[in-house]
Amino acid sequence: MIIGVPKEIKNNEYRVGLLPVGAQMLVSIGHEVLVEKDAGFGSGIIDEMYRCVGARIINSPGDIYSQADMIVKIKEPLPGEYPFLKKGQAVFTYFHFAANRELTVAMLQRKIIALAYETLQTENGELPCLTPMSEVAGRMAVHEGAKYLEEPMKGRGILLGGVPGVSPAEVVILGAGVVGSNACKMAAGLGAKVTVLDTDLNRLRYLDEIMPANVTTLMSNSYNIRDSVLKADLVISSVLKRGAKAPCLIDRKMVSQMKKGAVIVDVAIDQGGSCETSKPTTHDNPTYVVDGVVHYCVTNMPGAVARTSTSALTNATLPYIMKLAEEGVERCIKENFSLNRALNMYKGDLIIKEVAETFNLPYRNFPLESSDE
Repeated sequence: MIIGVPKEIKNNEYRVGLLPVGAQMLVSIGHEVLVEKDAGFGSGIIDEMYRCVGARIINSPGDIYSQADMIVKIKEPLPGEYPFLKKGQAVFTYFHFAANRELTVAMLQRKIIALAYETLQTENGELPCLTPMSEVAGRMAVHEGAKYLEEPMKGRGILLGGVPGVSPAEVVILGAGVVGSNACKMAAGLGAKVTVLDTDLNRLRYLDEIMPANVTTLMSNSYNIRDSVLKADLVISSVLKRGAKAPCLIDRKMVSQMKKGAVIVDVAIDQGGSCETSKPTTHDNPTYVVDGVVHYCVTNMPGAVARTSTSALTNATLPYIMKLAEEGVERCIKENFSLNRALNMYKGDLIIKEVAETFNLPYRNFPLESSDE
């Protein structure tokens, strides 16, 4: 198989889809790896490190896409990359289709085989390719929230952990999954007063046992969300529904009633965001203010810490890349549970129900009864 690794073109995205060690493993078993020039530079990887293990460095992204059987990358294809994609080509990346109708329609038109990191799931329900970036995003959310609480950043001008004789900040975390629990750990460690909400009582029991005394757990319902958000200095939203658009938990009216200078970090923005006033931002221009509330809605938060993020993500994705290369895409999506769950599109057919329902589009079960392969 020919595996292509293009350079990411999303704003301030410095991660790369494959480390040199991954390229070496693929080449050693007879596969060909094409890496775009400087694709790994933002993660501290120079082209020579790929060349040394047998990968070929390609100058043009068009040449990568035209030759590769499978594309391995980090973020969803952007409009400038759409024309490069060819029918039947496997693309293994984060797609987050439910947040982007234009992308969904474009990828259906290109008739690719779309394998999404974020929906790849094990039989026990874990999301192994989403988890490492959720860990990074959860920890970053506290760093960014603390920064934007500063007065020059239009925040309330308070220190997250306070100081002796001065109350700490009130941090509210919506969702106690991987993002939420990592955010909780960081915020609590800095001394903030933390409230974490979730609908899973067993998850709340677990956090109640392992977190320090400055963390309070609450059952997530409309009353508790509103009461907590209105008291908060920093709100971190981390709610997730696999493959689906994030539920809206904070409406415009609630935002208007929050403390002036409070900060919302909407980690769920990749899936459309869970705040009515959320809209995607970039690392170049990460925040905006609505009704006096600072919104941080960067869609590729982990891209800012690329050396950490690339290693963490490729630790999770490489075993699946190896399996796809060795056994073939068609066999894997039919026989491997996790990669079947990663399948979002197959040659012009939408496979994932949650995205179909979001955009009122038709979808089909896989394997397809008939196909124009």
